This record gives sequence, C-alpha cells and structure tokens, in this order.
Amino acid sequence: MKLIIRVVMALVLTVAVLAGLVLLLPGEKVARLAADQLEAQTGRQLGLGGKVSFTFWPVLGVKADAVTLSNADWAGPEPMLRAERVTIGVAAADLLQGNVRVTEISAILPHLNLATNADGIGNWVFGSGAAAGSTGSGEGSGTPLRIEAVELTGASLRYTAHGERPVEMKNADLSLLWPEPDGTVNARVTLRPAGEPVEIDAEIGTFAAFLAGEVSSVGATVTAPGGKGRFDGHADINGEASGRLTFGAEDAVQTGAALGLVLPDALAQKAVFGADVTYTADGRLSMRDLAVELGRNKLSGAADVEFAKRPQITARLQGGALDFAAVTGAEKPDSRSVAAEGWSRQEIDASALGLADATVDLSFDSLDTGSVKLGPSQVNVTVKRKRAVVKLLPASMFGGQVKGRLVANNRDGFSVGGKLSFSGVRLERALGETAGYRRLNGTALGELEFLGSGGSVDAIMRSLSGEGRLEAGKGFFTGFDLEQLMRSGGNGGSTVFDQLTASYMIEGGNLRNQDLLVLLKGFRAGGKGRIGLGARDLDYLFTPQLVRAGGDQVLTIPVRIRGSWEDPDIRPDFSQALQPKLDGIEQEAKDRVRQKLSEELDTEVAPEQDLNDLLKQRIEQEARDQLLKLLGGD
Repeated sequence: MKLIIRVVMALVLTVAVLAGLVLLLPGEKVARLAADQLEAQTGRQLGLGGKVSFTFWPVLGVKADAVTLSNADWAGPEPMLRAERVTIGVAAADLLQGNVRVTEISAILPHLNLATNADGIGNWVFGSGAAAGSTGSGEGSGTPLRIEAVELTGASLRYTAHGERPVEMKNADLSLLWPEPDGTVNARVTLRPAGEPVEIDAEIGTFAAFLAGEVSSVGATVTAPGGKGRFDGHADINGEASGRLTFGAEDAVQTGAALGLVLPDALAQKAVFGADVTYTADGRLSMRDLAVELGRNKLSGAADVEFAKRPQITARLQGGALDFAAVTGAEKPDSRSVAAEGWSRQEIDASALGLADATVDLSFDSLDTGSVKLGPSQVNVTVKRKRAVVKLLPASMFGGQVKGRLVANNRDGFSVGGKLSFSGVRLERALGETAGYRRLNGTALGELEFLGSGGSVDAIMRSLSGEGRLEAGKGFFTGFDLEQLMRSGGNGGSTVFDQLTASYMIEGGNLRNQDLLVLLKGFRAGGKGRIGLGARDLDYLFTPQLVRAGGDQVLTIPVRIRGSWEDPDIRPDFSQALQPKLDGIEQEAKDRVRQKLSEELDTEVAPEQDLNDLLKQRIEQEARDQLLKLLGGD
C-alpha cells in the first residue's frame, strides 16, 4: 500500500511540475511560433490584433482576440478568415521539447471570405507549402500541416464563385476531426440558410491526399426538417465529384423552406430523388439512372445541366400516370363560373421561361394538367431565351390524336400560338376542357392555327387570330331541336346530325364562318355567322331545309342564335324564311310577263333582258316601220 501511495504521489508531483512549466511559458511567444508555423506551411499570414494569453484547460495552447488569416494573392486584400476570438491548441509533448505543433483550432464568431478564380481554384486551397506531406520552404516547416480538430461556432460565410454574385450565409457551426495523418476526416456542419438547422455529416477518406488535390472517397448525409439526403462517391478539393445521390422528404415544401427554397404549396407532399451524378469543375452536372417521385407521380430517365448565366438543361424522361393538377393550380373551366366572371383577368406570370434554356423529351402513359387530360403521348419541350415550344409527337387528347406545336413567348410581352392537326377528337371534351362549352358533341378531325397576345387569359382570347377547318361525323347539339323549331317554334331538346363540315377565320377574338354544312335525317342545314371567342357570345344563323325522300325542297325556316355561350336565345327567323318566298313570287311574275311579251311580240325574250328596254326598243322599231310605210318605202 505504501508503495502504491508513493508511486501515485510521484506521478502527481511530476504532472504538477510539468503543468507549472507549461503555465510559465509566455503566451505571446507560443502564439507567434504557431503563427510562423502556419505561415511557413500555408503561405498565409496569421494576424493577432488583440490580447493573447496561454491556456491550460480545456485546451493546452493560446487564446487570441481579433485574429485574421490573409487571403490568396488573387483574392483581394480582405482576409480569408476573421474571428473575434481564436484558441490554438498545441501538442504538450512537442511543447516541452521546445517545438510548437498546432493540433487544434477553435474560433468564435469567425467570418470566412471564400472565392474561386477563373481556373475554379478556391482561396482555401493553399500553395505548395499547404499540401499534406510538403515540407514547405520556410525554416521549421518540416512538420506537415495537420490540424487534428477544428471548431467554428457562430460562423458567417461569404462565397463568390468567379464571375458570379456572392452568396452569404450566417450562423453556421463546423466541427472537424482528423485523428490520423493518413486517415479519414469526420466533419459536422450546421447551416441555417432560412433559420432552421440543416445538419451535414461528412466523411472524407485519405484527407491528406484530398488536400493535395487528389480524388478521395466522400460520404455525406444532409438532414433537414422533413427530409434527408445522402451522397456516396468520390470528390476532389476543386469541387469535382461523382457518385450516387439520393434524397427523400415527407413534405417537400417544409424541406425546401429549410434550405431557403420557395416552393409552391402544391408540392407539400412526399418527394424522392435518386441519380448517379457527375459534376465537373466547369459547372456541368450529369444525372444517369435518374428516378424522381412526387406524390404518386414517377419519372425516370437521364438529364444534363450546364450551370452558366442561364442554365442549360437537356433531359429524356419517361413517366406513368402523371397528375400535376395540384402543381399547376389549373382548374377545369366551368361554364357557369366563367359565364358570371368571363375569362380570367389575372396577370399571367411567365417569368419562369427566363430561368433556364432546356430541351426535354417526355413520354408518359397519361397526364392531368388540371385543365386538360392527355393519354399516352410523346412531347418535346424546348425553351430558349424566354420562348417555349411544345411539340406533340403525337399526343392523345380529348379522346383522339393531336399533332403539331404550341408556343409560349415572353421575350417582348407574353403571347401564345399554335399550329395543330387533330383526328378522332371528341368535341364535347375539347370544347369543355378548354373553354367550358359542352353543347356540341361528336367526333371530329381538322386543323387549327392561332395566335394571341396579352397579359391575361381575357386579353389573349380577345386578341386571337388564325384559321382552321372542322369535319365531324355523327353527333348532336344540345339546347335546341331543329325539327321542333321548324314545326312549332319550340325550344330545348337536341339536334342530332349525321355530318358537319366548316371552315373559319379568326380575327380580333372573333371566329367567323360562312360555309357550315350540317346533314341531318330529312334535313340539311347551312350556317354562317360570328362566334365571339373573347366575349363568349355568338350571332349565328342556321338555315335548315326540310326535304322529302325524292329530294324536293319543302320548307326552309332559318334559326337565329344570339347571346352568350351559356344561355343563347334560339328562335326561328321568319324574316329570313319569307324572303326566299317573296323572291320566288317576284321571279314567277317576271317569268309570266316575259312569256306574255314573247307571245305578243312574236319574239323570244331572254331572262337576262330588261323588259323596259325591250318594250322601248319594240316601240321604236314599230314607229320606224310605220313611218317608212307612210313615206311609201318598203
């Protein structure tokens, strides 16, 4: 027992003596030695502008106020690091031998000023003296730079990529552990881009080689409110990386908000992302084996992004049953609500067309945009300098096939246009889903070309111009029965037809047609008039003809349709019905007169001859004949 007590007392006395010797060392001298070592190994000056004192606990080393670390020569005069207080830990064994080896640095309220040059090299990459294993050029630099632990609390960050606007971040924390010279670094970073903490836990293998510019294995987990991401692969200190990137969030809006992203409320649903990614120092990102899920929507394929002043995106994607009605915020037009309010006058925000240039090939089994539903389709989307072109190759729409292209242009005011051909389209779906008009039913084919401009749907509809044609097979109109109208003048019911054809012109938001032909059972009807696409009204005249089996015309009673699309006034136009009869009576009288004159004058009177001129000529001729007889001539 006495031996044990003596050994313990000897150890205590030895530690006390060593501690006393350490405490007697001047802090300014130790700090200056540490600063000289850092400068020799990094080429950067460590400035100590405040009070410096020696510390024994919790870190053996020095504590200094108003500390700065100089920047790279090309990065400007502002220091790369500025901190209110820095604690520099040193190795006790080396210190007792007269050497200073920095093992730990912790800083309170530091400010990091990071930047990259034209070659993509960051100012945090030190010169040759900073490479792990390098001896540097200065005296006493034989010990490689290796700090076993770094702790930053309440840090602020300013990052300026070459040629780009700076990005700033505040209230960040960093903890870095590098226990073995040739081993792995474990780092934990806490960022608060929007107030909520975002945790990053990373591992970098062979960290010394990584600092020397070599490619090293990297793994990182990002945890944000509502979501978590993971990267496993390889990277170098210049930012080039390749590996597998995955991400999942139960609420994409919540996670996006924590990352400083403003997302539509419609994205408040489960989101999953996965891809094999490769990022190069010149700002190119490729994604292969790409899989994206948003709610029940799933997309797969590949994509490439070139980060420039205006990002360039190229992608080829495939999807199943896609439903983006909630994302687009579009609602199916309702004839009653639109009738009361008209087309929307809300300003259209087309600024998204200027965010990036893109070429995307998309195929899917079905797509619900909220206003229009598509079946199995192939679509190519091209966006270039605020102008988007959607090519339908073809698209299954309204129960049929639609080919052609649609254009949205926001270069000098907003405009939309298109040139489409279609076949097998159900009219009640096409007109109902796009305009809320459901009175015309049937299967149609045809062509449509249009152009409109304005800051709202109402302005666009009132500015429309274009042309087109339409052919439909069997179908029906709702709201009136032509046969009932012709017989009794009643309203309501439906008119069933066997065939419908028409061509039209569009100008100033009005569609005008002069050659409508509708074939019905026992009827044929022509039509002409105006349909107000902007004002949602119409003034149209149907001219049905009731025919017998032999083809003789029996009765014609035109039908005038006037008023709004939703509640038009439909009634026979008897003035138009009587006019042909009056014209016929007048013509019959003229024919009888001609016949009588032909008999009296003993000459053929042609229908095109004017009766007054004919009588005048006959009278003049008779007068000449009588005058010749009187004079004794032949």
